[in-house]
Amino acid sequence: MPMPSRHAFPTPDGTPISVCMFGDLLGRLTAPDPDPLDDGDARLALAALLVRIARSDGTYDESEIKRIDALLAKRYGLGPFEVAGLRKDAEVLEEEAPDTVRFTRAIKDAVAYEDRAQVVEGLWEIVLADGTRDHEEDALMRLVAPMLGINDRDSALARQRAQGKA
Repeated sequence: MPMPSRHAFPTPDGTPISVCMFGDLLGRLTAPDPDPLDDGDARLALAALLVRIARSDGTYDESEIKRIDALLAKRYGLGPFEVAGLRKDAEVLEEEAPDTVRFTRAIKDAVAYEDRAQVVEGLWEIVLADGTRDHEEDALMRLVAPMLGINDRDSALARQRAQGKA
């Protein structure tokens, strides 16, 4: 019999663990003056942003999932099971996260610049993963990059590096 996911186990009051875990993280992300995130929470928030860009065009296909998994594995040195678990958690967080503006601003305030700059390149890799640059993905990138504190020039350079990897 397969093991249930950790999301299936309720807390003593019956609330699923995922709701508590993500609710706490979202509460900290959207606080008026968020503290920097610990490594695990920053990893999850950034992974959720990758999922959000992948879903922005209304499709979330295997090429985007594979690209997200590859980016997370490389960035964090994770094995296939760890990556799949992180991505699954990120998918849940992305669904629960507030609008992109507040979510992205919260990440900017809570995550170091170097990490945000690398994430923009990763976001471009996701946009390009399915071989099509959709209007919705481009529009979201034009919104997200500046909100992460990344200027247009650096975002364009990140896109060019991502295109070189495609």
